[in-house]
Amino acid sequence: MSDLNDEVSAAQPTAFELVGGEARVRELVDRFYDLMDLEADFAGIRALHPESLDGSRDKLFWFLCGWLGGPDHYISRCGHPRLRARHLPFAIASSERDQWLRCMAWAMEDIGLAEPLRERLLGSFFETADWMRNRNG
Repeated sequence: MSDLNDEVSAAQPTAFELVGGEARVRELVDRFYDLMDLEADFAGIRALHPESLDGSRDKLFWFLCGWLGGPDHYISRCGHPRLRARHLPFAIASSERDQWLRCMAWAMEDIGLAEPLRERLLGSFFETADWMRNRNG
């Protein structure tokens, strides 16, 4: 006998599905890092990354797939994300959080995600990005 909650859950698409699956997540990540590389407004967070963004692109893509409710590529390749611990070596204050969020908001808009989905994701991104802060300011 199935549980009503299971039936309701099965009927609700995941954020991963709403975004459009792996191809769209990759498009989002690529646009995010392209903007980071191109726009002076994001120089602060760009400076926290290595010269080549290839590894960063892959890791964010893998992470977002699972975080959005799709395949757990990151966990299968790297283990538990331990986001805060992995970011502790980098100085992240409110300005870096805000740059990251603006860059992601711009990338979501550029790839054409619907506004209600962008707002929903930005709220979740804010919670995570705010938790990543490890410096005052």
